[in-house]
Amino acid sequence: MEYENMPTSSNVEDRRGQRGGAVGAGGLGIGAIVIIFAISYFTGISPQVLMSGAEMMGVGQQSAPQSSAPPDPNDPMRGFLSKVVGGTEAVWAEVLPAQTGVQYQPATLVIYDGATRSGCGGAQSAMGPFYCPIDKKVYLDTAFFRDMKNKYGGGGDFAYSYVVAHEIGHHVQDLLGILDKADNYKQQVSQTQANAVSVRIELQADCLAGVWANHANDKWKILQPGDVEKALATAQAIGDDRLQTAARGYAVPDSFTHGSSAQRQKWLTTGLKSGDIKDCDTFSN
Repeated sequence: MEYENMPTSSNVEDRRGQRGGAVGAGGLGIGAIVIIFAISYFTGISPQVLMSGAEMMGVGQQSAPQSSAPPDPNDPMRGFLSKVVGGTEAVWAEVLPAQTGVQYQPATLVIYDGATRSGCGGAQSAMGPFYCPIDKKVYLDTAFFRDMKNKYGGGGDFAYSYVVAHEIGHHVQDLLGILDKADNYKQQVSQTQANAVSVRIELQADCLAGVWANHANDKWKILQPGDVEKALATAQAIGDDRLQTAARGYAVPDSFTHGSSAQRQKWLTTGLKSGDIKDCDTFSN
């Protein structure tokens, strides 16, 4: 992937090298539990996983993060991610108002290692990347990229950019009011129906990542041979059916929250080919 010509964003917050506050005794408070279920609705992450991370982080405690070493401003990963975020900002600042009439407001990418705090509660590596609509930030432990390469058969700059663009896609959904509508609906239906809505949200974010890549390639010629194939391999590897089968030997479609491998590949491809937000209507298709 050729990313050097994309603009550099200042909306990258580097928390690597920081440690979260001390874990308190007595478990989680009711406020923390409410926040955890809120982020579960928005992201599709299991509440049990979030609670485990929150307990490890001591959500609700007042201890401020402690820094063990200042981040290196010249770190290659930070430089790469600043370019990717800058690319999303430049594309969506043009595409979102042109196609929807909504002005784009940038999100912040928080990179960390191990664990940190978010507006939606504790964040830890096991959660994977996620978008918090409360503070309008994307949280990413950069070790996830290593997992993509070693565990999921993905890897490569464009595949990593797809992950970031997917989370920024959730931010676009937030700006369009889609996340609020989906959250309100999920609170009125069964868990199976709520899971189905989560799948549609995630697939739409995949499609929006494709829309971004379409326009970014038009502007800066970012795609190189093999880039799309690596991103599609990542989409396939992180499909719910693949992950569930690998974990327990079978898949339970009613419990899917992100979509099957085939669905994720389909919608990423749709956005890549179209470049049009209206073609990302995963709720009707």
